[in-house]
Amino acid sequence: MAMEPKGSVTSLQDKPKPRWSVGSSTSLHYGSFVNSLASLTPKAEISPAISPKRAYIAVTVLCYINLLNYMERYTIAGVLSDIQIYFNISDSTAGLLQTVFICSFLLLAPVFGYLGDRYNRKYIMIVGLTVWLGTAAGSSFVNESQFWLLMLLRGLVGIGEASYSTIAPTIISDLFTGGRRSVVICIFYIFIPFGSGLGYITGAGCATITGDWHWALRITPILGVLGLVLLIFLCPNPPRGAAETQGEGVTGESSYLEDIKYLLKNKSYVWSSCGVTALTFLTGAFAFWMPTFLSRAQVVQNLTAPCTQEPCNTRDSYIFGAVTVVTGILGGALGTGLSRKFRDKVPNADPLICAVGMLGSVPCLFITILVASSSIPVTYVFIFFGELLLALNWAVMADILLYVVTPTRRSSAEALQVTVGHLLGDAGSAYLLGAISDAIRSSKLPTSNTDWRFSSLMYSLLICPFVGILGGGFFLVCSRYIEEDRKAAQLLGGEDPPPQQYPARGSLELGSRSNE
Repeated sequence: MAMEPKGSVTSLQDKPKPRWSVGSSTSLHYGSFVNSLASLTPKAEISPAISPKRAYIAVTVLCYINLLNYMERYTIAGVLSDIQIYFNISDSTAGLLQTVFICSFLLLAPVFGYLGDRYNRKYIMIVGLTVWLGTAAGSSFVNESQFWLLMLLRGLVGIGEASYSTIAPTIISDLFTGGRRSVVICIFYIFIPFGSGLGYITGAGCATITGDWHWALRITPILGVLGLVLLIFLCPNPPRGAAETQGEGVTGESSYLEDIKYLLKNKSYVWSSCGVTALTFLTGAFAFWMPTFLSRAQVVQNLTAPCTQEPCNTRDSYIFGAVTVVTGILGGALGTGLSRKFRDKVPNADPLICAVGMLGSVPCLFITILVASSSIPVTYVFIFFGELLLALNWAVMADILLYVVTPTRRSSAEALQVTVGHLLGDAGSAYLLGAISDAIRSSKLPTSNTDWRFSSLMYSLLICPFVGILGGGFFLVCSRYIEEDRKAAQLLGGEDPPPQQYPARGSLELGSRSNE
């Protein structure tokens, strides 16, 4: 069969002619040949699969869509007080808006991960983005008697975002390699906090300008139409593993069950995913409730009056959004800079950086929660440092996944990590904190109703620092296994093997170079 030109797409299912072939068996015994793999680390940058200009254009498009993804996700948090008054709902019910979105997101992520490892990734993202645009726009037209419809549409928005979030990082990993890939991944993941912060700002801004929170939900779909057009015309679908094999790609015939078994044997992947889950729980709850918490803190300090009808004062959404944008950029760049500086000297530097970020944020979060009732400026100072330390993790932990997992299983790895991370993380964290807040406020406490609304949410937020300690511990455990798993992934991904025999029990097959 004649080989098609590189980068061409002729059918939904990808069938590139491989330079490297990875066997389907997953019985490789990690650590059994660590000492024999020291020579596998690349000595120089490998040529990208497509031209650098086209690759950077594609990354720009993917970053733009990632920005919109997280803007849309946190727009609701920026106008949450307005939504609670409009629908007359409690904290726990408001938290369900995030839970429903994340649940649909995580349920579909494994499906898109499976498809992303086997079919045309560009087409999958186009379909997902189209669903996202339609449902996000539709959610802005609900009235006060249709809260159930808002919940339903939020769930459908999660389906669209799942297709993009699980696949886009794997395309970037096939466009770049080495230090250049680390930088590009850093830029891509900086748009998580950057987009989240803009979500608060644009949501609050639209609600203030129009006097109607519904308009806050219409901005990202409008901007998303441009993203869809750019994705269709400017984003390629490179062969899987193209960056590691000078553009020719890696293929592997394996079932989804074999992929899962492979991932569960990868200790670095498992423990880093646990750390990601803790980070997701913490940041999801913190980001969803903090603007509301700060607003209630100002009421307790008699700085503002309680909001009884929309539109509410959105000043805290502006400030918190701006802080999130700045700390996201600084933290992402700092995390990647530290990773590039120490990775060659300290092989397990990446998980250690993540652990330092998680554990270092814990005292900042404690102080943030405890001083909010007495000093808003001091609260924002510690919010800044807490978010800065958490932002160290985003790009680094994404890079960990890409270099400890083989190219043909990266979409499945992303999907499984997304599923577990959201299922045990922010899928329930916003609702859990809201439910705890409602339970405390409904108890007979000798305080005013205004104090109840603030204090109950304050006590529920204290869960977040303890989850941060847990996440830091997970990354410390990951640091014990990262070096051997990284070398094993390099071998499976198509690096030239050293001229020596490997243990027979590891059923690893490396295809030879194809005859030209």
